[in-house]
Amino acid sequence: MTRWLVPALSAVLAVAVLASLLAGQVWLTPAEVLAGLRDHASLAGLIVTEVRLPRAVLGVLVGGILGLSGAVLQGLLRNPLAEPGLLGVSSGASLGAVIAIYYGLSGTLSLAAPICGLIGALVTAGTALALSRGGGTATLILAGAAVSSIASAGVALALNLAPNPYAAYEITTWLLGSLADRSWDHVRLAGPFILAGAALLFVTGRSLDALALGEAQAESLGIDVRRTRWLALFGTALGVGAATAVTGAIGFVGLVAPHLVRPLVGHRPGHALLPATLAGAIIVTLADIAVRLDRVPPEIKLGVFISMIGAPFFLWLVLHLRRTSP
Repeated sequence: MTRWLVPALSAVLAVAVLASLLAGQVWLTPAEVLAGLRDHASLAGLIVTEVRLPRAVLGVLVGGILGLSGAVLQGLLRNPLAEPGLLGVSSGASLGAVIAIYYGLSGTLSLAAPICGLIGALVTAGTALALSRGGGTATLILAGAAVSSIASAGVALALNLAPNPYAAYEITTWLLGSLADRSWDHVRLAGPFILAGAALLFVTGRSLDALALGEAQAESLGIDVRRTRWLALFGTALGVGAATAVTGAIGFVGLVAPHLVRPLVGHRPGHALLPATLAGAIIVTLADIAVRLDRVPPEIKLGVFISMIGAPFFLWLVLHLRRTSP
């Protein structure tokens, strides 16, 4: 079954990206898209190359890293409910971006919010790692939860002390998550960090299969558990931090994508990495198309739309685990 899974998901993702180039307030035909790719100065060319293509590329990158990091963390922590937000990376990126908005930095520098968001993600991930140093998996989860709570409290405080309603509205809008109005500048800012994070996460594949047997058994097989943990967490901090910094908080993709593909790869954590990456990219790309086609104001943000799908899935997962637990 795994032999056709990656080609099938790749084909679905290619179709989704093509649909993303066609769909919008102004629909384009495939011929117009191809013509726009050749002639950037035309109206179709401007729509395709300056609006929809960077948005589609960013959607693939963001969805891919969210799905991949969720698969790695669930394998590392041996917890089916693990996702990037558990370690405080998303909350740290949100706090960094909110600080940039609160102090008006985003008004003087367009990329101030994503840059500060990336710094916030790295700081919170580093703090969680430092706090959990010398401890086990449970210590790491608790450290991540503590750091995430502190970052979330900081975001709430910024909203409470917002100097004016416009600043509060801007912060709230950013927190809801969106790919709207993103450009090649955002792709160039987040892309290298997302790809670097993904490369670190893919290295953990073989170790995750061994860790499914337990840490002691993995070490007996020659797996360096500490190195695997650092690779997983640093890769997640780089990739998810950069993704959250440019799009805002988009939850549930890291939770849902691994569960969709895991039964198709025999529940082997290492074999689920690439399929989960593709599944995450498909989810975000299709959700962005759905949000774009919603013409009833006010606009539904991407993070809200995905949460409306992810939350019921999360509830079903909890009930399923309760039924199947011994």
